[in-house]
Amino acid sequence: TIYWPIILMALGLELPKQVFGHPWLLNGEDKMSKSIGNVIYADDLVKHFGVDAVRYYLLHEMPYAQDGTITYEILINRYNSDLANTLGNLVNRTVSMVNKYFEGIIPAPGNSTDFDSSLSNTCIECSEKIVKTMDTLRVSDSLDQIWKIVDRSNKYIDETTPWILAKTDEGKETLKTVMYNLIEAIRYITSLLQPFLPDTASAIAKQTGADELSYASLKNFGATKPGTKVSEATPIFARIDLDKKLEELTEEFGAEQETQPEIEPFKEPVTFDDFEKLDIRVGKVKVCKKVPKSSKLLRFELECGGETRQILSGIAKYYKPEDLIGKNLLFIANFPPRKMMGLESNGMILSAEHDGKLVLTSTLDDIQSGASIV
Repeated sequence: TIYWPIILMALGLELPKQVFGHPWLLNGEDKMSKSIGNVIYADDLVKHFGVDAVRYYLLHEMPYAQDGTITYEILINRYNSDLANTLGNLVNRTVSMVNKYFEGIIPAPGNSTDFDSSLSNTCIECSEKIVKTMDTLRVSDSLDQIWKIVDRSNKYIDETTPWILAKTDEGKETLKTVMYNLIEAIRYITSLLQPFLPDTASAIAKQTGADELSYASLKNFGATKPGTKVSEATPIFARIDLDKKLEELTEEFGAEQETQPEIEPFKEPVTFDDFEKLDIRVGKVKVCKKVPKSSKLLRFELECGGETRQILSGIAKYYKPEDLIGKNLLFIANFPPRKMMGLESNGMILSAEHDGKLVLTSTLDDIQSGASIV
């Protein structure tokens, strides 16, 4: 949103009408950081898994407006389940059966089955839905639509049982329809995959002999030309042995480092005499209310021995006032009074804050209010 429009303006080119700013890609649950040492580099991923596998993972595992996460283990499992087992297996089985039962020639449809319309409707409906998901920048949802066709095609094989149809003459007429429909469904998958996994789409098209891959050709089911010859079935994505690959990655990049959170730098050293100047006390919350006209401040009345202290604290977005009644909190008692929103604050309640999260020090429930911290 800064550099790209500047470059376009310098070149006298049209500015973008819409910009998609995606969230973070996390390493597990942590942001990647060179100082922590948990960065995963794209070149390393491509070397071990291939360009399209990395493309698929990043596009699919970054849901719209949400952070995505990546680890080697999750990537390998997704690779095996979605790419090797589901998509790769569908293409491999289909091309192998066309070679086995029809000498590599895609047959013209014969007898129909009870499942043909369900398969063709899925192909057409999902290809139409992708336009809507891409128009709203929901890339992950678009891939899900493609995989609905992949899953429906695999189910179609289980429903029609080609290996049984091949045993009889009547069954072979039905088998022609099954093989044609599977090749046609894969054509839909190939066409829709082109913007996402271009190398994979090209490899599938080469194996199935598909030459009509325009989006316009997906309007009607049946554009595959009977008589087209398929090539030899070659695995598009070979399964990865999880344990072996993790061991290989560990040897190359070292064991996964335990990520440590980034914290504020430590302050300059102080003497014990400096510390002793602070009067840190335990105060029991008797009253806690929001300060009128303030979105941040809570007004506390803390019981501290025989007296009551009023303290204002900017923690309203972290705590509800009613949840703090009766709690023992730590506060600095010898800060000079300070006016805020027309009210006097006599002290400062202690808390810990990191990465947008704040927690009060309230673990001293079994000690008398007014006790000092030493």
